[in-house]
Amino acid sequence: MTATRNSKFTTQSGALYLAFELGEGAWKLAFTIGMGQQPRERCMPARDVIRLHQEIAKAKKRFGLPEDAPVHSCYEAGRDGFWLHRHLTAQGIDNSVVDSASIEVNRRLRRAKTDRLDAAKLLNLLLRYHGGERKVWSVVRVPNLSDEDARQLHRELEALKDERTSHVNRIKGLLASQGLEAPEVNKDFSDWLKQARLWDGSALPRELHQRLLRELERWQLLKRQIRDLEAERRRRIRCDDTPHVDKVRALLNLWGIGLSGGWLVIYELFAWRRFDNRKQVGASVGLTPTPYQSSKMRREQGISKAGNRRMRRMLTELAWCWLRWQPDSDLSRWYMYRFGTGKGRSRKLGIIALARKLVIALWRYVEHGELPKGARLADWRTKVKGCSKAVA
Repeated sequence: MTATRNSKFTTQSGALYLAFELGEGAWKLAFTIGMGQQPRERCMPARDVIRLHQEIAKAKKRFGLPEDAPVHSCYEAGRDGFWLHRHLTAQGIDNSVVDSASIEVNRRLRRAKTDRLDAAKLLNLLLRYHGGERKVWSVVRVPNLSDEDARQLHRELEALKDERTSHVNRIKGLLASQGLEAPEVNKDFSDWLKQARLWDGSALPRELHQRLLRELERWQLLKRQIRDLEAERRRRIRCDDTPHVDKVRALLNLWGIGLSGGWLVIYELFAWRRFDNRKQVGASVGLTPTPYQSSKMRREQGISKAGNRRMRRMLTELAWCWLRWQPDSDLSRWYMYRFGTGKGRSRKLGIIALARKLVIALWRYVEHGELPKGARLADWRTKVKGCSKAVA
Protein backbone atom coordinates (compact mmCIF):
# COMPACT_ATOMS: atom_id res chain seq x y z
CA MET A 1 0.00 0.00 0.00
CA THR A 2 1.41 3.37 -1.04
CA ALA A 3 0.56 6.70 0.56
CA THR A 4 0.29 9.66 -1.84
CA ARG A 5 -0.03 13.14 -0.37
CA ASN A 6 -0.72 16.57 -1.75
CA SER A 7 -1.77 19.82 -0.11
CA LYS A 8 -5.44 18.83 0.25
CA PHE A 9 -5.80 15.06 0.26
CA THR A 10 -4.16 11.88 1.51
CA THR A 11 -5.09 8.81 -0.50
CA GLN A 12 -4.30 5.18 0.24
CA SER A 13 -4.18 3.04 -2.88
CA GLY A 14 -2.48 -0.10 -4.17
CA ALA A 15 -3.81 -0.03 -7.74
CA LEU A 16 -3.45 2.12 -10.82
CA TYR A 17 -6.60 3.46 -12.50
CA LEU A 18 -6.57 4.29 -16.20
CA ALA A 19 -9.23 5.90 -18.41
CA PHE A 20 -9.01 6.01 -22.21
CA GLU A 21 -10.45 8.63 -24.52
CA LEU A 22 -10.11 6.89 -27.88
CA GLY A 23 -9.75 9.03 -30.97
CA GLU A 24 -9.12 8.13 -34.59
CA GLY A 25 -5.55 9.43 -34.64
CA ALA A 26 -4.64 9.84 -30.98
CA TRP A 27 -5.58 8.42 -27.58
CA LYS A 28 -5.83 10.45 -24.41
CA LEU A 29 -4.82 8.57 -21.23
CA ALA A 30 -5.62 9.64 -17.67
CA PHE A 31 -3.98 7.89 -14.69
CA THR A 32 -4.54 8.13 -10.95
CA ILE A 33 -4.42 6.01 -7.81
CA GLY A 34 -7.38 7.42 -5.90
CA MET A 35 -9.86 10.20 -5.29
CA GLY A 36 -8.41 13.67 -4.86
CA GLN A 37 -5.20 12.81 -6.71
CA GLN A 38 -4.35 15.03 -9.68
CA PRO A 39 -4.62 12.82 -12.79
CA ARG A 40 -1.55 12.13 -14.86
CA GLU A 41 -2.57 12.86 -18.45
CA ARG A 42 -0.77 11.62 -21.51
CA CYS A 43 -1.44 11.65 -25.26
CA MET A 44 -0.21 8.86 -27.52
CA PRO A 45 -0.73 7.61 -31.11
CA ALA A 46 -3.87 5.51 -31.53
CA ARG A 47 -3.54 1.71 -31.43
CA ASP A 48 0.14 1.80 -30.37
CA VAL A 49 0.02 -0.94 -27.70
CA ILE A 50 3.79 -0.85 -27.11
CA ARG A 51 3.60 2.84 -26.24
CA LEU A 52 0.53 2.12 -24.08
CA HIS A 53 2.39 -0.33 -21.85
CA GLN A 54 5.31 2.07 -21.62
CA GLU A 55 2.95 4.78 -20.36
CA ILE A 56 1.45 2.36 -17.81
CA ALA A 57 4.93 1.50 -16.54
CA LYS A 58 5.85 5.19 -16.29
CA ALA A 59 2.62 5.92 -14.40
CA LYS A 60 3.34 3.18 -11.87
CA LYS A 61 6.80 4.61 -11.32
CA ARG A 62 5.40 8.15 -11.02
CA PHE A 63 2.89 7.13 -8.34
CA GLY A 64 5.35 4.90 -6.50
CA LEU A 65 3.58 1.63 -7.26
CA PRO A 66 5.34 -1.70 -7.72
CA GLU A 67 5.65 -3.12 -11.21
CA ASP A 68 3.14 -5.87 -10.45
CA ALA A 69 0.50 -3.48 -9.06
CA PRO A 70 -3.02 -4.20 -10.46
CA VAL A 71 -4.40 -1.92 -13.15
CA HIS A 72 -8.09 -1.06 -13.60
CA SER A 73 -9.05 0.62 -16.86
CA CYS A 74 -12.10 1.66 -18.87
CA TYR A 75 -13.11 3.12 -22.20
CA GLU A 76 -16.34 3.91 -24.00
CA ALA A 77 -17.80 1.43 -26.47
CA GLY A 78 -17.49 2.76 -30.01
CA ARG A 79 -15.77 2.38 -33.35
CA ASP A 80 -12.69 0.71 -31.84
CA GLY A 81 -14.79 -2.28 -30.88
CA PHE A 82 -13.55 -4.86 -28.39
CA TRP A 83 -10.03 -5.67 -29.57
CA LEU A 84 -8.50 -3.34 -26.99
CA HIS A 85 -10.52 -4.97 -24.21
CA ARG A 86 -9.26 -8.41 -25.26
CA HIS A 87 -5.68 -7.16 -25.40
CA LEU A 88 -5.88 -5.53 -21.96
CA THR A 89 -7.46 -8.57 -20.29
CA ALA A 90 -4.83 -10.81 -21.91
CA GLN A 91 -2.19 -8.64 -20.22
CA GLY A 92 -3.87 -9.06 -16.82
CA ILE A 93 -5.53 -5.63 -16.77
CA ASP A 94 -9.05 -5.38 -15.35
CA ASN A 95 -10.88 -3.46 -18.07
CA SER A 96 -14.48 -2.30 -18.41
CA VAL A 97 -16.15 -1.30 -21.69
CA VAL A 98 -18.72 1.36 -20.84
CA ASP A 99 -22.00 2.14 -22.57
CA SER A 100 -21.59 5.76 -23.66
CA ALA A 101 -25.30 6.54 -23.20
CA SER A 102 -25.15 5.52 -19.54
CA ILE A 103 -22.49 8.06 -18.53
CA GLU A 104 -23.85 10.88 -16.39
CA VAL A 105 -23.33 14.41 -17.74
CA ASN A 106 -23.87 17.94 -16.54
CA ARG A 107 -27.47 19.04 -17.13
CA ARG A 108 -26.50 22.58 -18.16
CA LEU A 109 -27.38 23.46 -21.73
CA ARG A 110 -23.81 24.42 -22.58
CA ARG A 111 -21.15 22.32 -20.98
CA ALA A 112 -17.45 22.15 -21.75
CA LYS A 113 -16.35 19.04 -23.63
CA THR A 114 -12.83 18.08 -24.69
CA ASP A 115 -10.89 14.82 -24.83
CA ARG A 116 -9.03 15.85 -21.67
CA LEU A 117 -12.24 16.54 -19.77
CA ASP A 118 -13.83 13.33 -21.04
CA ALA A 119 -10.85 11.26 -19.88
CA ALA A 120 -10.88 12.93 -16.47
CA LYS A 121 -14.63 12.33 -16.16
CA LEU A 122 -14.25 8.65 -17.03
CA LEU A 123 -11.43 8.34 -14.53
CA ASN A 124 -13.58 9.79 -11.76
CA LEU A 125 -16.43 7.41 -12.61
CA LEU A 126 -14.00 4.49 -12.70
CA LEU A 127 -12.90 5.28 -9.14
CA ARG A 128 -16.51 5.48 -8.00
CA TYR A 129 -17.33 2.21 -9.77
CA HIS A 130 -14.53 0.34 -8.03
CA GLY A 131 -15.44 2.11 -4.81
CA GLY A 132 -18.78 0.31 -4.75
CA GLU A 133 -21.12 2.51 -6.87
CA ARG A 134 -22.07 -0.19 -9.36
CA LYS A 135 -24.91 1.85 -10.87
CA VAL A 136 -22.69 4.77 -11.82
CA TRP A 137 -22.71 3.45 -15.41
CA SER A 138 -23.60 0.40 -17.50
CA VAL A 139 -20.84 -2.01 -18.45
CA VAL A 140 -21.09 -3.64 -21.88
CA ARG A 141 -20.95 -7.43 -21.97
CA VAL A 142 -18.17 -8.27 -24.40
CA PRO A 143 -18.65 -11.32 -26.65
CA ASN A 144 -15.73 -13.59 -27.37
CA LEU A 145 -14.09 -13.38 -30.77
CA SER A 146 -15.96 -16.34 -32.29
CA ASP A 147 -19.37 -15.08 -31.14
CA GLU A 148 -18.61 -11.62 -32.47
CA ASP A 149 -17.46 -13.07 -35.78
CA ALA A 150 -20.66 -15.14 -36.09
CA ARG A 151 -22.65 -11.89 -36.27
CA GLN A 152 -20.95 -10.74 -39.48
CA LEU A 153 -23.19 -12.69 -41.87
CA HIS A 154 -26.55 -11.25 -40.85
CA ARG A 155 -25.16 -7.78 -40.21
CA GLU A 156 -23.66 -7.66 -43.70
CA LEU A 157 -26.92 -8.99 -45.12
CA GLU A 158 -28.87 -6.26 -43.34
CA ALA A 159 -26.47 -3.57 -44.57
CA LEU A 160 -26.68 -4.84 -48.16
CA LYS A 161 -30.47 -4.81 -48.09
CA ASP A 162 -30.51 -1.24 -46.78
CA GLU A 163 -28.03 -0.22 -49.47
CA ARG A 164 -30.15 -1.93 -52.14
CA THR A 165 -33.19 0.02 -50.97
CA SER A 166 -31.25 3.28 -51.15
CA HIS A 167 -30.28 2.56 -54.79
CA VAL A 168 -33.91 1.86 -55.70
CA ASN A 169 -35.02 5.07 -54.00
CA ARG A 170 -32.33 7.04 -55.82
CA ILE A 171 -33.43 5.63 -59.18
CA LYS A 172 -37.04 6.52 -58.47
CA GLY A 173 -36.05 9.99 -57.25
CA LEU A 174 -34.00 10.75 -60.36
CA LEU A 175 -36.87 9.70 -62.62
CA ALA A 176 -39.41 11.64 -60.57
CA SER A 177 -37.32 14.78 -61.09
CA GLN A 178 -38.10 14.40 -64.81
CA GLY A 179 -41.79 13.70 -64.30
CA LEU A 180 -41.49 9.92 -64.78
CA GLU A 181 -42.83 7.18 -62.53
CA ALA A 182 -40.36 4.33 -62.24
CA PRO A 183 -41.58 0.75 -62.68
CA GLU A 184 -40.26 -2.11 -60.55
CA VAL A 185 -36.48 -2.25 -60.73
CA ASN A 186 -35.59 -5.62 -62.25
CA LYS A 187 -33.64 -7.18 -65.12
CA ASP A 188 -35.89 -5.48 -67.69
CA PHE A 189 -35.37 -2.00 -66.28
CA SER A 190 -32.59 -1.07 -68.75
CA ASP A 191 -34.94 -1.82 -71.68
CA TRP A 192 -37.59 0.41 -70.10
CA LEU A 193 -35.07 3.26 -69.83
CA LYS A 194 -34.44 3.14 -73.58
CA GLN A 195 -38.15 3.59 -74.26
CA ALA A 196 -38.84 6.15 -71.51
CA ARG A 197 -39.93 9.58 -72.77
CA LEU A 198 -40.11 12.96 -71.06
CA TRP A 199 -43.14 15.24 -71.02
CA ASP A 200 -42.34 16.56 -74.51
CA GLY A 201 -41.75 13.12 -76.03
CA SER A 202 -37.95 13.36 -75.98
CA ALA A 203 -35.66 10.63 -74.65
CA LEU A 204 -33.89 10.79 -71.32
CA PRO A 205 -30.87 13.14 -71.26
CA ARG A 206 -27.66 11.25 -71.98
CA GLU A 207 -25.88 11.86 -68.65
CA LEU A 208 -28.99 10.98 -66.65
CA HIS A 209 -29.43 7.81 -68.66
CA GLN A 210 -25.84 6.76 -67.99
CA ARG A 211 -26.16 7.50 -64.29
CA LEU A 212 -29.31 5.41 -64.04
CA LEU A 213 -27.55 2.51 -65.75
CA ARG A 214 -24.67 2.70 -63.25
CA GLU A 215 -27.17 2.75 -60.39
CA LEU A 216 -28.77 -0.33 -61.92
CA GLU A 217 -25.41 -2.10 -62.10
CA ARG A 218 -24.77 -1.44 -58.42
CA TRP A 219 -28.28 -2.68 -57.61
CA GLN A 220 -27.61 -5.89 -59.57
CA LEU A 221 -24.31 -6.44 -57.73
CA LEU A 222 -26.03 -6.03 -54.37
CA LYS A 223 -28.78 -8.42 -55.44
CA ARG A 224 -26.19 -11.10 -56.29
CA GLN A 225 -24.38 -10.65 -52.98
CA ILE A 226 -27.64 -10.80 -51.03
CA ARG A 227 -28.63 -13.97 -52.85
CA ASP A 228 -25.25 -15.57 -52.06
CA LEU A 229 -25.43 -14.68 -48.37
CA GLU A 230 -28.98 -15.96 -48.06
CA ALA A 231 -27.93 -19.23 -49.69
CA GLU A 232 -25.03 -19.53 -47.24
CA ARG A 233 -27.38 -18.93 -44.32
CA ARG A 234 -29.78 -21.64 -45.55
CA ARG A 235 -26.87 -24.03 -45.97
CA ARG A 236 -25.72 -23.48 -42.40
CA ILE A 237 -29.21 -23.95 -40.99
CA ARG A 238 -29.59 -27.13 -42.98
CA CYS A 239 -26.17 -28.70 -42.33
CA ASP A 240 -24.47 -27.24 -39.23
CA ASP A 241 -24.71 -29.16 -35.96
CA THR A 242 -23.51 -26.39 -33.62
CA PRO A 243 -25.64 -25.51 -30.56
CA HIS A 244 -26.37 -22.03 -31.92
CA VAL A 245 -27.84 -23.39 -35.15
CA ASP A 246 -29.93 -25.84 -33.13
CA LYS A 247 -31.46 -22.83 -31.38
CA VAL A 248 -32.20 -21.22 -34.73
CA ARG A 249 -34.00 -24.38 -35.85
CA ALA A 250 -35.99 -24.37 -32.61
CA LEU A 251 -37.26 -20.84 -33.35
CA LEU A 252 -38.04 -21.75 -36.95
CA ASN A 253 -40.35 -24.47 -35.62
CA LEU A 254 -42.70 -21.66 -34.58
CA TRP A 255 -45.18 -20.17 -37.04
CA GLY A 256 -44.51 -16.49 -37.67
CA ILE A 257 -40.72 -16.67 -37.36
CA GLY A 258 -38.68 -16.86 -40.54
CA LEU A 259 -35.02 -17.21 -41.40
CA SER A 260 -34.01 -13.59 -40.83
CA GLY A 261 -35.84 -13.27 -37.52
CA GLY A 262 -34.73 -16.61 -36.10
CA TRP A 263 -31.10 -16.13 -37.11
CA LEU A 264 -30.82 -12.58 -35.78
CA VAL A 265 -32.55 -13.29 -32.45
CA ILE A 266 -30.15 -16.14 -31.73
CA TYR A 267 -26.85 -14.66 -32.90
CA GLU A 268 -27.48 -11.16 -31.58
CA LEU A 269 -28.92 -12.20 -28.23
CA PHE A 270 -29.30 -15.80 -27.11
CA ALA A 271 -26.13 -17.31 -28.59
CA TRP A 272 -23.74 -15.62 -26.15
CA ARG A 273 -25.80 -13.70 -23.57
CA ARG A 274 -26.92 -15.37 -20.35
CA PHE A 275 -29.97 -13.98 -18.53
CA ASP A 276 -31.19 -14.64 -15.00
CA ASN A 277 -34.73 -13.31 -15.37
CA ARG A 278 -37.20 -11.75 -17.77
CA LYS A 279 -36.35 -8.18 -16.72
CA GLN A 280 -32.79 -8.63 -17.95
CA VAL A 281 -34.08 -9.91 -21.29
CA GLY A 282 -36.34 -6.89 -21.83
CA ALA A 283 -33.69 -4.43 -20.69
CA SER A 284 -31.04 -5.91 -23.00
CA VAL A 285 -33.01 -4.84 -26.08
CA GLY A 286 -34.23 -1.50 -24.72
CA LEU A 287 -37.91 -2.45 -24.50
CA THR A 288 -38.36 -1.53 -20.85
CA PRO A 289 -40.55 1.46 -19.86
CA THR A 290 -39.02 4.64 -18.38
CA PRO A 291 -41.47 6.25 -15.95
CA TYR A 292 -41.07 9.86 -14.82
CA GLN A 293 -42.40 10.82 -11.40
CA SER A 294 -41.89 14.05 -9.50
CA SER A 295 -44.26 14.90 -6.65
CA LYS A 296 -47.77 14.60 -8.15
CA MET A 297 -46.54 14.52 -11.72
CA ARG A 298 -46.45 11.07 -13.29
CA ARG A 299 -45.93 10.23 -16.93
CA GLU A 300 -44.38 7.58 -19.12
CA GLN A 301 -41.42 8.58 -21.31
CA GLY A 302 -41.53 5.54 -23.57
CA ILE A 303 -39.11 2.66 -23.90
CA SER A 304 -35.48 3.11 -22.91
CA LYS A 305 -34.08 2.23 -26.38
CA ALA A 306 -30.93 0.96 -24.71
CA GLY A 307 -29.04 -2.01 -26.07
CA ASN A 308 -29.33 -3.54 -29.52
CA ARG A 309 -31.22 -1.47 -32.10
CA ARG A 310 -31.21 -4.36 -34.59
CA MET A 311 -33.08 -6.48 -32.10
CA ARG A 312 -35.72 -3.78 -31.50
CA ARG A 313 -36.28 -3.41 -35.21
CA MET A 314 -36.61 -7.15 -35.77
CA LEU A 315 -38.73 -7.80 -32.68
CA THR A 316 -41.25 -5.21 -33.87
CA GLU A 317 -41.55 -7.05 -37.19
CA LEU A 318 -41.80 -10.40 -35.38
CA ALA A 319 -44.59 -9.04 -33.17
CA TRP A 320 -46.68 -8.11 -36.21
CA CYS A 321 -45.97 -11.50 -37.79
CA TRP A 322 -46.90 -13.21 -34.53
CA LEU A 323 -50.32 -11.55 -34.56
CA ARG A 324 -50.94 -12.78 -38.08
CA TRP A 325 -49.61 -16.33 -37.86
CA GLN A 326 -50.31 -17.10 -34.18
CA PRO A 327 -53.80 -15.58 -33.66
CA ASP A 328 -54.83 -18.23 -31.12
CA SER A 329 -51.79 -17.85 -28.85
CA ASP A 330 -52.11 -16.24 -25.43
CA LEU A 331 -49.85 -13.37 -26.51
CA SER A 332 -52.07 -12.50 -29.49
CA ARG A 333 -55.23 -12.80 -27.38
CA TRP A 334 -53.70 -10.45 -24.81
CA TYR A 335 -52.88 -7.90 -27.50
CA MET A 336 -56.34 -8.04 -29.06
CA TYR A 337 -57.98 -7.65 -25.64
CA ARG A 338 -55.84 -4.64 -24.69
CA PHE A 339 -55.26 -2.88 -28.03
CA GLY A 340 -57.37 -4.61 -30.67
CA THR A 341 -60.14 -2.01 -30.60
CA GLY A 342 -57.76 0.96 -30.51
CA LYS A 343 -56.67 3.28 -33.29
CA GLY A 344 -53.29 3.64 -34.99
CA ARG A 345 -51.22 5.10 -32.14
CA SER A 346 -52.68 2.77 -29.54
CA ARG A 347 -51.95 -0.28 -31.69
CA LYS A 348 -48.37 0.86 -32.32
CA LEU A 349 -47.77 1.30 -28.60
CA GLY A 350 -49.31 -2.10 -28.00
CA ILE A 351 -47.06 -3.79 -30.55
CA ILE A 352 -44.00 -2.62 -28.60
CA ALA A 353 -45.46 -4.16 -25.45
CA LEU A 354 -46.14 -7.35 -27.40
CA ALA A 355 -42.55 -7.35 -28.70
CA ARG A 356 -41.28 -7.20 -25.12
CA LYS A 357 -43.50 -10.10 -24.07
CA LEU A 358 -42.54 -12.02 -27.19
CA VAL A 359 -38.78 -11.82 -26.66
CA ILE A 360 -39.25 -13.05 -23.10
CA ALA A 361 -41.41 -15.94 -24.35
CA LEU A 362 -38.78 -16.81 -26.98
CA TRP A 363 -36.05 -16.77 -24.31
CA ARG A 364 -38.03 -19.22 -22.18
CA TYR A 365 -38.65 -21.40 -25.22
CA VAL A 366 -35.02 -21.48 -26.39
CA GLU A 367 -33.35 -21.80 -22.98
CA HIS A 368 -35.93 -23.79 -21.00
CA GLY A 369 -38.08 -25.46 -23.64
CA GLU A 370 -41.30 -23.68 -22.56
CA LEU A 371 -43.49 -23.42 -25.64
CA PRO A 372 -45.49 -20.14 -25.73
CA LYS A 373 -49.05 -20.97 -24.71
CA GLY A 374 -51.33 -21.57 -27.66
CA ALA A 375 -48.51 -21.32 -30.21
CA ARG A 376 -48.60 -23.43 -33.37
CA LEU A 377 -45.56 -25.40 -34.52
CA ALA A 378 -44.16 -25.64 -38.03
CA ASP A 379 -41.34 -27.57 -39.71
CA TRP A 380 -38.10 -25.62 -40.05
CA ARG A 381 -37.10 -27.65 -43.13
CA THR A 382 -40.03 -26.19 -45.06
CA LYS A 383 -38.91 -22.66 -44.26
CA VAL A 384 -35.32 -23.36 -45.32
CA LYS A 385 -36.62 -24.60 -48.69
CA GLY A 386 -38.38 -21.25 -49.11
CA CYS A 387 -41.93 -22.60 -48.90
CA SER A 388 -42.95 -20.72 -45.75
CA LYS A 389 -45.07 -17.60 -45.91
CA ALA A 390 -43.66 -16.29 -42.62
CA VAL A 391 -41.07 -13.81 -43.81
CA ALA A 392 -39.79 -12.03 -40.71
